[in-house]
Amino acid sequence: MAAVAAALGAPAREGVARLSLDTSLDRVILGDCLKVLSDLPDECVDLVFLDPPYYLQLPRKKLVRWGVATEVDSPEREWDRFSSFAEYDDFMTRVFAECQRLMKPSATIWVIGTYHNIYRVGALMQDLGFWILNDVTWFKTNPMPNWLGVRMTNATETLLWAVRDRRAKGYTYNAAVAKEYAKADFGSRITLNVWRLPICTGNERLRGPDGAKLHPTQKPERLLERVVRLSSARGHIVLDPMAGTGTLGAVASRLGRRFIIVEREPTYAEAAAARLGVPLVVHEPGLA
Repeated sequence: MAAVAAALGAPAREGVARLSLDTSLDRVILGDCLKVLSDLPDECVDLVFLDPPYYLQLPRKKLVRWGVATEVDSPEREWDRFSSFAEYDDFMTRVFAECQRLMKPSATIWVIGTYHNIYRVGALMQDLGFWILNDVTWFKTNPMPNWLGVRMTNATETLLWAVRDRRAKGYTYNAAVAKEYAKADFGSRITLNVWRLPICTGNERLRGPDGAKLHPTQKPERLLERVVRLSSARGHIVLDPMAGTGTLGAVASRLGRRFIIVEREPTYAEAAAARLGVPLVVHEPGLA
């Protein structure tokens, strides 16, 4: 899988002016998530996983380690840059509102972030009426070290798990699965909101023709496997509006779920379609 995009080449594209639920399932959609989601009908998905821009606000240049002649590349990309917190909040509020509209009454949503953004997105979710069920700490067993030595290494990310409003009933929670992971991670007999997992490395990491990692923050399949197994059932429809290289789709397909994968960056979308072996649909609302 390491060089899947290069090995398989860019998948064939099919342009569409408007999508439906049927034409969105089990394929990769290249397009702006807000425009794509607006095409989909109300209350059509059982689970949402959202890995939004973290708005890292890092320097625009590479960082040089103190006393070391090598360079440390920032994970920040153009899609992570906003002019202000106000612009970021406005964008995320619109995304959350669309996700909320698409969620079935029994659906849940997972949102992942770091200290850069998780407190903001949590507040935005609560302002929109989402009811948070849990926050989960992902403890990374192999975090990227902080070479500059000016602060502690960030070894965790936070996932917020929520229903669309406080009145939601009947959401899927597989308690036996939660116990299974708690026992594997810590030998605990009770469920825990801490997950112990490595970051994405090795053959799972998608790479471009130059051998460099294709996406700076590709999530490991083992993390998404926990999300899908814990909070959905076979046949459920799962949605990832900012899918990157399609990890949720890979996990959902393997576990018998249907998926809707949306990504705006052509390089990532093409790699995801090649990885999943599914069509790449280009959302072009301006088509006649």
